[in-house]
Amino acid sequence: MSLGLCCLLFISVSVCYWVPADCYANGKVSKVCGSMEPHHGAPGQTTASPYHLATNTTTFNPGDHIKVVLSGTSYFEGFLLEARDAANQGSVSTTGTFTLTNPNRTQLLTCNKQQGSAVSHTSDARQTEVTVIWKAPHDAPSEVHFFVTVVAHYSVFWVKLPGPIIYRHGVTPHPTPPTTTSPPIQTTTPSILPGPFNSDGCGELKSCLLDPPGCDPQDSHCFFLSMTTDRQDKMSVIFELSGPAEGYVAFALSWDTWMGNDDVYMCVKDGDRVSVSAAFVSGRTHPDDETQSGISSVSWQLADGVIQCRFSRPVKMADQEPGRYDLDQEYFLFLTSGHAQYGKVRKHSQQPLVSSHRKRVTGPPQVLTGSRGPIIMKMHGALMLLAWMLTGSVGVFIASFYKCDWPNQTLLGQKVWFQVHRGLMMLTVTLTAVAFCLPFFYRKGWSKHAGVHPYLGCCVVALSLLQPVMAVFRPQPDSHRRFIFNWAHWGLGYVIESVAVAAMFLGTSQSSLLLPQPWATHVLIAYVTWVASFRLLLLIHKRFYLKKCRETFVKLIGSFMKSIILAVLALGNSGLLVALLSSIVEI
Repeated sequence: MSLGLCCLLFISVSVCYWVPADCYANGKVSKVCGSMEPHHGAPGQTTASPYHLATNTTTFNPGDHIKVVLSGTSYFEGFLLEARDAANQGSVSTTGTFTLTNPNRTQLLTCNKQQGSAVSHTSDARQTEVTVIWKAPHDAPSEVHFFVTVVAHYSVFWVKLPGPIIYRHGVTPHPTPPTTTSPPIQTTTPSILPGPFNSDGCGELKSCLLDPPGCDPQDSHCFFLSMTTDRQDKMSVIFELSGPAEGYVAFALSWDTWMGNDDVYMCVKDGDRVSVSAAFVSGRTHPDDETQSGISSVSWQLADGVIQCRFSRPVKMADQEPGRYDLDQEYFLFLTSGHAQYGKVRKHSQQPLVSSHRKRVTGPPQVLTGSRGPIIMKMHGALMLLAWMLTGSVGVFIASFYKCDWPNQTLLGQKVWFQVHRGLMMLTVTLTAVAFCLPFFYRKGWSKHAGVHPYLGCCVVALSLLQPVMAVFRPQPDSHRRFIFNWAHWGLGYVIESVAVAAMFLGTSQSSLLLPQPWATHVLIAYVTWVASFRLLLLIHKRFYLKKCRETFVKLIGSFMKSIILAVLALGNSGLLVALLSSIVEI
């Protein structure tokens, strides 16, 4: 919850739903006009392309309109089409402009400050053919070469495929059209790990972060990150990353415990292969500028539900690599995972594991600890559980079933049951109000991804604050309108308690404070069953012994037994509360 928006890492939400490809699925790729290279964190294909680029003529005059057709024997999700001066292979400048024939599927881009000088897709809708019209400029070069980058799906694409060359009238065509393209993109070719790595040497030879602590990286429920400075040149660091093979595992270097401005490294499963890439996360969005630059010695393994990858990175990167942090500095470490489709990473399903303190990557080896639950959110959960599993629950029981007890005993001028009830309920309202504010401080806005839970929390707080207001204006006990207050106060109290219980059930599955499932749900079911059993027991007692309430002997015996029942109820509630609080501490 929060007053306007909420947050923490990774990875790998919002407009792009944490799918990097979806952000480029809109075709707004003007920033790669020069290289024509998709920033998808995977190397371009070197095999023969199933796509073909053709024109309806081989010659042109300035001002002519030429039909250009991109077709394929298989579907493609994206493309980038440009026309360039064929005589100047080193130039990245485009020439001429395009006109669309299907504006629903294609769009014009501005490259080199020239509007309409390139064409791309408008969505990742699959298609097999695109037709556009190219207009030759008045200062057209003598030879024009068409190029296209085609994306079959996120990690399968062909970069800068050469198309036909057309010539101005009067220019003699080359005997053999040139087939050379721009220099191949330098990428890292991954290899298969010779065997799974493990946690041997953690704290002695390498620094490690594990979740749960002490787990085996070969276990599909274990998240593992290790960092080892190269012993020979001291100029590079070897990273090992392991986790469930549901899609991807990733870690980030961050200056703080808040997601944003982070240097991210991802191992992404794509079919039966794994790609390793670096990226930069500027906020609670998809990773930007994915690249393999600086990453070397990549190897990976997929086995027994576990994804493992190992790679090396220089301690210091060149200035032209923005977003790559100096490893000789101290950072918080984020570790996360999530699903991937065709190599596209989706939003992580649970809160990232964040190291408990900053760590200098090249520093002495140590075993690091971390938490997936921010302290402020742990406090929120603990205070809400304390309010509605103990103080509020016991306070409601006292008002409902203990008015006949301790009739001659007073506390500060009021009957004991009333003072205890009022004290517990005021404490409950205070705890609820404080707990309610904490997510707002943490999120700095309303949580858009918390489902119904924050709305139920708002109802609980609003109705809880209404109860003492009603009590202040209640009629005197002998007033003929007193029954209205009694019924309203009683009914509203049970509504609040019911909504609070529903909010607790939903709260255990929130990503910012994800309790062990289904264990946490079972504990809450046990709590509801426990309280309902005591309520039924006391209702039966109240129904059959209400008329005997004024008989001294029976009243004394009944009060004693009911006091025992109240104590047992409070102890049971406390035990179940402690069970949930202990799980919050361990997150």
